[in-house]
Amino acid sequence: MSNQRLLMAGSSVAVLLALSVAASPAFAADPAVDPGAPTAVDEIVVKARDKAGLLETKPNNTVFGLDKPLLETPRSASFVSDTTLQRYGIETIDGLTAVSPGTYTASFYGVPGALNIRGTLAENYFRGFKRIENRGTYSTPIGAADQIQIVRGPPTPIYGSGKVGGMLNFIPKSGRNEGGYLSEPTGEVTATYGSYNRKNATAQIGLPVNLGPVTGGVYAYGEVEDSHSFYKGIYPRRQTGEVSADFDLGNGWTTAFGGMKYHSDGDVQTPGWNRLTQSLIDNRTYTTGRDTSLVDSDGNGRMTLNEISGNSANPYYYDPAFKPLYIPYYGFYNTDAAHTLDTGVGTVKLSPRTVYISPADFSKTNTNTLYFDLAKALSPDSTIKAQLFYDDQENKRFVSYGYPAWFKSSVWEARVTYDFANEFMDGAVKAKSFVGASYRDFSGRRRESYNSGVIALDRRDISFGATATDIIDSPFSTETGPGVLGLAWENDNRSDWSQKGLFFMTDVTVGEKLNLMLGGRWDDYDVTSNDTGVLSYQVSGEQKAGKDKFTYTASATYKAPGGVMPYITYAKASALEMSQAGDVAPSLVADASDAWLSNSDLAEAGVKFQWLKGTLVGSLAGYRQNRTQLTGITGTPTGTRAKGVELEVRWLASENFSFTFSGNSQHTTVKGPDNSFQYIPAYTAGVPGSQAFGGTYVVWAFSGLPGRAGDYDYTLIPKSVVSLYGAYTSDDHDWGKVGGALGVTHVTKTAGTVQNAVTYPAYAVANASAYYEYGPYTVTANIDNLFDKLYFTPDADSYANLGALPSKGREWRVTLSRKF
Repeated sequence: MSNQRLLMAGSSVAVLLALSVAASPAFAADPAVDPGAPTAVDEIVVKARDKAGLLETKPNNTVFGLDKPLLETPRSASFVSDTTLQRYGIETIDGLTAVSPGTYTASFYGVPGALNIRGTLAENYFRGFKRIENRGTYSTPIGAADQIQIVRGPPTPIYGSGKVGGMLNFIPKSGRNEGGYLSEPTGEVTATYGSYNRKNATAQIGLPVNLGPVTGGVYAYGEVEDSHSFYKGIYPRRQTGEVSADFDLGNGWTTAFGGMKYHSDGDVQTPGWNRLTQSLIDNRTYTTGRDTSLVDSDGNGRMTLNEISGNSANPYYYDPAFKPLYIPYYGFYNTDAAHTLDTGVGTVKLSPRTVYISPADFSKTNTNTLYFDLAKALSPDSTIKAQLFYDDQENKRFVSYGYPAWFKSSVWEARVTYDFANEFMDGAVKAKSFVGASYRDFSGRRRESYNSGVIALDRRDISFGATATDIIDSPFSTETGPGVLGLAWENDNRSDWSQKGLFFMTDVTVGEKLNLMLGGRWDDYDVTSNDTGVLSYQVSGEQKAGKDKFTYTASATYKAPGGVMPYITYAKASALEMSQAGDVAPSLVADASDAWLSNSDLAEAGVKFQWLKGTLVGSLAGYRQNRTQLTGITGTPTGTRAKGVELEVRWLASENFSFTFSGNSQHTTVKGPDNSFQYIPAYTAGVPGSQAFGGTYVVWAFSGLPGRAGDYDYTLIPKSVVSLYGAYTSDDHDWGKVGGALGVTHVTKTAGTVQNAVTYPAYAVANASAYYEYGPYTVTANIDNLFDKLYFTPDADSYANLGALPSKGREWRVTLSRKF
């Protein structure tokens, strides 16, 4: 029998032949058959080896918009299948650190909405289209995903403009499989119960379609959750529905359409622990006490603004006599009676289950996402595709320290792409390319209140619980009378923007070894914003601006002997500076330097490798990037510079064992001067906690603090995160099969960004899972934080130095599933 050479790159199966097989070198192309051997074989036995779903199943177009195996792609990226999510027990995007280097995320008030990649927030995409901003508005659902794709670097030119930090691309479940369309009905139902009254159920079904010339498949997925939480007072309630349809219409026509709907009532934000001191982090010693100088005189259970200002004649916050709860810090400290704790002062050992929350806190979110594709194959090497995408989001939330918000935004995008291929010099040079055009239109309204000086995160004694004198009134109040805000929002920004783009990408292979990729896009932006809030600190009146921009990416790779592929890449990118609702602040639009449109760049070099007959794959990458991020409640763009090294390895050690390693070392610097408004802790102002925790201190420009006039380290992100996981799956037996996974993640220390900041120690956390499968039934048990380790994740944004989220303790859950 003949020896056959097998393409192992990106394969999720190890092929065992009942014949004599010689393993191929990495990056082998078409099968090469011994010319003297027969052209047919009697039998080929294929046995699945990648039982944890670790390796890519087929070439993918996410990174550059052209189908290409990940191991041949000159960019650092990680693809996570739904099987891997299940085996590793990953339920939120925060858990992706286990399988993707550089993705540690600071707490956005306990709501995992967006990844932090390479030190800055990444952007969320759905099938290659950018979604509306979600920094911590709601928990990004990943249970409905067929695959989660994490790209470190800018998006491909076809996806539109974006910052170089990175992106998360959500691939929904669909009526397609590895071989094409579904060939038979498939489905699964699951029910989960766990610690702290965890309750979750899912149902999914896929059906093949065969109607004469029309073939394809449809898929539906639904998920509901109604749970309590490790954190007392937080009750996640979420529902997700997803439908997709994929059809071959005949004569070269294909189409795909579908959508996802998400609703949440339980993604309540919490800063976690307040009144931060090093003793609190090291020993859980919490300073207790409350201030009684402010009184809830009308008995409505919260502080209306006249009760804070003491001015009943004119109770609103724009009254010149108004006395806020904050004190600006100018290098010396002042005290105020409202800041002083005057009852119950002492200390207590704080439970990690006790966090900042009140019965008045809420968050309600609805999102709708729709897509439609229509493609025509013009020849074996050329295709034209038209795509439509729509996404909307509405969120109402209230955090009782004084932050209410109401976001309502929608975006739609149309895209036309022409793919084609060419050969030159008798096939020695081959090129795959695309050109296209897109139009994106956004309309949104962001209503928030945080400017009046009533936010005082430390005012509440969380060991005692919420009281009427530390719950601040909001525009969601329904009663009328003195001191009630009604619907008077401090910020009320209506923003519309559009983006017209032309793009191209070409992938050139020279002599089967050298690969060159070059792409770019030209965008023309138009932005209009108008903030009519009563205390917005924004430029008054409608602000308009427009600008065009060209961005590009260039890469070179070489397929070296020994299964090694070194590469180098450089990219310049641009992106709108958007707030939490996807809007653009009027002050940025009015800025003469076009601060509403940022620039960023990336230089990256690395090597991809594939050894041991394709069963060990990985990548090593080093990078340097410059980009901006919005900081502070005023949304000031601040520059950052990051550099680091990332290593990712996935190894199918045998038919039964597989391992993954994910690790990075990084350093992010904030470029000074950082002139953003920031809240600072009492110890930074030199005030004893008992004299300060009733209120708060602020700086109008962070650069005014000692040691912060220039560049400074962004210490909210650890220098290094390393994860090692192993998975086991037994052979099939008459009694079924068993399997499991065990992993540990080590995170180096983090700290606040002020001078002499509180430091959060390094930690290691372990997770474990085990399952038993018999016929169509599977029972899975998961234990998170196996050794009940207490660690802390610092908050983000303006309150990063005032709060930290304690870790969830040991949690377990059991899932029963049935496939059909």
